[in-house]
Amino acid sequence: MWLQKLSLLNFKNYEEAELAFSETVNVFTGDNGAGKTNLLDAIHYLSLCKSYFNPIDSQQIQQGADFFMLQGVFDKEGINEVIACSLKKNQKKQFKRNKKEYQRLADHIGMFPLVMVSPYDVSIIIEGSEERRRFIDNVISQTDNNYLDELIAYNKSLTSRNVLLKKIAETGRYDPLLLEVYDEQLIASGNKIFEKRSAFMEEFLPVFNKHYEYLTEEAEKVELLYESQLLKDQFEELLKRSAERDRVLERTTSGIHKDDLVFSIHGLPMKKFGSQGQQKSFLIALKLAQYSFLQQKKGYKPLLLLDDIFDKLDDKRIRKLMQMVSEDDFGQIFITDTTRSRVERIFTSINVSIRIFEVEKGTVK
Repeated sequence: MWLQKLSLLNFKNYEEAELAFSETVNVFTGDNGAGKTNLLDAIHYLSLCKSYFNPIDSQQIQQGADFFMLQGVFDKEGINEVIACSLKKNQKKQFKRNKKEYQRLADHIGMFPLVMVSPYDVSIIIEGSEERRRFIDNVISQTDNNYLDELIAYNKSLTSRNVLLKKIAETGRYDPLLLEVYDEQLIASGNKIFEKRSAFMEEFLPVFNKHYEYLTEEAEKVELLYESQLLKDQFEELLKRSAERDRVLERTTSGIHKDDLVFSIHGLPMKKFGSQGQQKSFLIALKLAQYSFLQQKKGYKPLLLLDDIFDKLDDKRIRKLMQMVSEDDFGQIFITDTTRSRVERIFTSINVSIRIFEVEKGTVK
C-alpha cells in the first residue's frame, strides 16, 4: 500500500497544494514553520480521520477560510482508492472512500494503517498514563475494529458511572441497581479490552526489543512492562472493593482506564534517568515495533511518517535508522527535515534514492 497523490485546500497554512509521491522515500525540507509537518498531518488525517497534533477539527481550517478539504489517492494491492475528508465551519466532518460517505468513522480506522514518529511523542514517556494507553489503543485499533467498539462502550459506561457517583454525593440518594448495571457494562467491555491488551503486549515486546537492540547496538538495557490492576484481581472484585472509595472520591478508581506502560533503562525510570538521545531511541524503537506489528497483522506495509527525527540523535543512530527503514521490511516513507544537504548526504551514503519537496510558507516545489 502506498499514497500516490495528496491534495490540500485551506488546510492549516496551505491555501492549495497538490503533490505526487514516490513509492519509496519522500522528503519535505524547509525552515521551521514552513508547513512540512502539516503535510504529514494531512496524510495522518486521511488514514486515521483526525490530526496527530490537535483534536479540534475546526482549528485545521486555514485562517480566513470557511472549510478545508483533503484528498488522497492510495494504491492498495494494485487498486486505486480515493479517500476524501472535508469540514465546513460549524458542520459535521465528512469522510468518503471512493465517493461513498462513511456512516461511522471507526469503520475507516485500520484500512490505511500508518505510523507517525514525532518530537511530540516524548509525551508518551514524560506525561501521565493516558498517553501510554492512547499509544496501545492506537496500535490495536488499527488491527481490530471490535477493540475500538469495546473501547467506545467502556468509556461511555465509565462516564455514566462517574456521573452517577457525583449525583449520589450531591443528593445523598444511593441507587444500587443502576450502579450494578454500569458495573456489569464496565466489566463486560473491560475484560475484553484487558485480554486484547495482554495478548498485544506479549507479541509486541520481542519486536520492540529487537528494534531497540539494533538501533543502539545493545549498548543499553531497557525494559517495557504492562501494568494493570486486572493482572492480580478479577474486575468484579476490584469494583466491589473500591465501591466505598469510589463514592467518597466521586469517580471510578478501578479498571482498565488505570492501565499503564512502565519504561525503564538499566532498571531505573526512563522518564528521570534516560538522556534525550536514549529517550528518542526508545520512542523510535516503540514506533518501529508498532510498524512491524501492523504489517504482520494487516499483511501489507503501513505508511511511515518521520517528523524532525534527526534532532537529538547522533550520526551513528541516524544512519542505522535510515538504513533499517530503507530496507525491504518497510514501504513508503515520508520525512521532514530543515536541512536538505543533511538528508541528501545520509541517503547517498546508504545508496537510496529519494524524492525531495521544498516547502516554503505553505507552498511546495
